[in-house]
Amino acid sequence: MLSDNVSVATVAVKDMAAAARFYEGILGLTRVHTEGEGAIEYATKGGTLLVYLSQFAGTNQATTVSWNVGDELPRLVQYLKMKGVTFEHYDFPGMTRDGDIHLGGGRKNAWFKDPDGNIHALVA
Repeated sequence: MLSDNVSVATVAVKDMAAAARFYEGILGLTRVHTEGEGAIEYATKGGTLLVYLSQFAGTNQATTVSWNVGDELPRLVQYLKMKGVTFEHYDFPGMTRDGDIHLGGGRKNAWFKDPDGNIHALVA
């Protein structure tokens, strides 16, 4: 039933101007729709990312959005670092780290935060 539909990732933010600078200028997303001053929808491959105003922005301490980037992971980490993005480092059981990339469980992951502290994961 729901598997026949496209899901939309949503990210709560407190400052739409700062969010737009980050999601467009740093992450390179393309704005496809704006709902007044309260929400911006961005195009992603196969779906969308909805960024919206909320007083609860940045309160989630877990991953908000995961990006499946495959073999592009090392290149994207370097690109985002050049744009000023700081990557998070976590101590997860069974994982090691190669620079900013966590390795383990057959996966490679790198985590970063947006200006509101929402956690994004790059996954390969």
